Amino acid sequence: MHTRKGLLKDVDAVYKLIKKFSPDGTLLSRSYAELSENIRDFAVIEDKGKIIGCGALHFYGIHLTEVRSFCVDPSAQGKGAGSLLMKALLDEAKQNSVRCVCLFTRIPDFFARYGFKTATREELPDKMYKDCQKCPKLHACDEVAMYSGELPKIAILATPESVSIKELVQLRV
Repeated sequence: MHTRKGLLKDVDAVYKLIKKFSPDGTLLSRSYAELSENIRDFAVIEDKGKIIGCGALHFYGIHLTEVRSFCVDPSAQGKGAGSLLMKALLDEAKQNSVRCVCLFTRIPDFFARYGFKTATREELPDKMYKDCQKCPKLHACDEVAMYSGELPKIAILATPESVSIKELVQLRV
């Protein structure tokens, strides 16, 4: 069992893996096209030539990176695959000098083992404005927001007029 960066040849396996965890809302559904465009953000766990886990880092900037689409096939859970994957993602965030790594989860105890602490959604506005607006559970969120590192004091948000224009927002302390 080992981790490596995701490759285009992995999109089908990653898509099927994420699809297993999407119907109940554990993971946000990701289209095949979206995964193809973003496969370089993924780390995968391979065991005997089969992808058994995946996770991605979404960079908002040096101030914040999100672990997303993190999952391990049920048949491989409890065997250390999740720990290997988490280590690979945190190492990559560290290589990029990211100050804060965040995630939203229903299994906070797992991520607490890696130093993640709970936060409010409002403390992570980049994430809120990127994905929460599309989530079917927007007004009934049952996930725990977590972070490791220093909570960001800035956010890079899309302006309502155009998604392509970015503005820098200073957060209140």
